[in-house]
Amino acid sequence: MKANVGSLDRIVRIAIGIALLALVFILPGSTRWWGLIGLLPLASGLFSICPAYALFGINTCSLKDRAGR
Repeated sequence: MKANVGSLDRIVRIAIGIALLALVFILPGSTRWWGLIGLLPLASGLFSICPAYALFGINTCSLKDRAGR
């Protein structure tokens, strides 16, 4: 699978993923596990691949980004 997540998109995804994962430590009781959903944007940001983008043909990766991966 080719990279389809650009630099700015990666930064935003990683930040959102970390913020959501922080909910695991902040929320009380069983609601804290909703923070694990942060693994999805974190993984797509770290690996520069978004399956939903591939499905819909979206690519935010610039030519410069694609050459480096």
